[in-house]
Amino acid sequence: MPGFRPGKVPASLVKKMYGKAILVDEINKLVSENLSKYISENELNILGEPLPSEKQQTIDFDQDEQFKFSFDLGLTPEVEVKLSKREKLPYYQIEITDDMVEGQKKNVTSRFGTTEKRDEAGEESLLKGDFVQLDQNDEEMQDGIKAEDAVMSTSIIKNDKEKKKIVGAKVGDEIVFEPKKAFPNDTEISYLLKISKEEAAEVKGKFKFKVKEITEYVDPELNQELFDKIFGPGKVTNEEEFTTQVKKDLENTLSMESEYKFSIDAKEKMMGKFDMKLPEEFLKRWLKATNQNKEEQQLTDEQIENEMPRFFEDLKWQIIRNQLIKENDLKVEQQDVLDFAKKSAKLQFMQYGLNNIPDEHIESYAMDMLKNEEQQRSMAEGAINDKVMNFIKEAVKIDTKEVSRDEFNKLFEEKKKKK
Repeated sequence: MPGFRPGKVPASLVKKMYGKAILVDEINKLVSENLSKYISENELNILGEPLPSEKQQTIDFDQDEQFKFSFDLGLTPEVEVKLSKREKLPYYQIEITDDMVEGQKKNVTSRFGTTEKRDEAGEESLLKGDFVQLDQNDEEMQDGIKAEDAVMSTSIIKNDKEKKKIVGAKVGDEIVFEPKKAFPNDTEISYLLKISKEEAAEVKGKFKFKVKEITEYVDPELNQELFDKIFGPGKVTNEEEFTTQVKKDLENTLSMESEYKFSIDAKEKMMGKFDMKLPEEFLKRWLKATNQNKEEQQLTDEQIENEMPRFFEDLKWQIIRNQLIKENDLKVEQQDVLDFAKKSAKLQFMQYGLNNIPDEHIESYAMDMLKNEEQQRSMAEGAINDKVMNFIKEAVKIDTKEVSRDEFNKLFEEKKKKK
């Protein structure tokens, strides 16, 4: 310390300058260690983290020689989760129709189609040209809306009268029509005239459109070259095999939706069957305390209150799920995590229409995902959820119901209405 030789600073001065800070640090350390030890030794299964008790008396570190700290804990409710074949859960299997298969075939092949120029606009043409707004005398408005190289599709024009003005047009023609009547909504008009949605809402009257280019999408030919591009070399060799593979891929996609619906129904069934009392007031305090410690944008008390019902529902399911894992010794190995990551990777590629990614590339992509700590936790969580759902499926009676795509979608709509 400046002004003193090393080792000659009076202990009273050191204590006066640093004693309180050291005392607080040491007490915090002791409290934290002993609190953790108490929870561990008593095998307490707690929710959230311990909070200073609301009955905690004020502590004076300058005067007191003994310190007493009180904490509140939120204890996890005890619940025994037993399942049997007496329990029944629906499993909705989506019926695959010929129309769905044909639609999926079109979706799969559409990425490989070509756009060809046309001399004349048809029912499915794309027209590129320049828009100019006209006044009441069909003259160009000096300060009117102008849009160069605008692209419009005849297939989405809803008004037959306006559509007839465009179908049959040739490059170089000037067409006078009313966009507000021709196109279905302000979003389309906004895109077409290159203006904001607010401006599109105010658009009235006629516009002149000078045609500069006409193109039309052409489906690709169903041949070996196309099959190899979609599924990989030699995996599909004719149209019949093509249809079979498309249907198989569609079944896999729809089965994921069925599994998702089953997981929702299973959660609801479990939470309805096993009633539990959560320490709600404590959890509200804990959430607010956690929120206050966040460096990023904080939630308001009103937002926290609004989120509480959903938080409690999620927490109840976590408790039931963890009990199922504990009681039935469900474990996730590294291979399970990798398999779930591969499934997620494959789904990502499929969303971009990439169905022929080799297995070794899928695995390599999955391994890269697992190098990220956050993604690894997410994949592990997904893997254990799959284990739990598969266990429930084996433990209860499954009532398989085949439904149409529309009926399946309505199940979710009805769920939203109930909420």
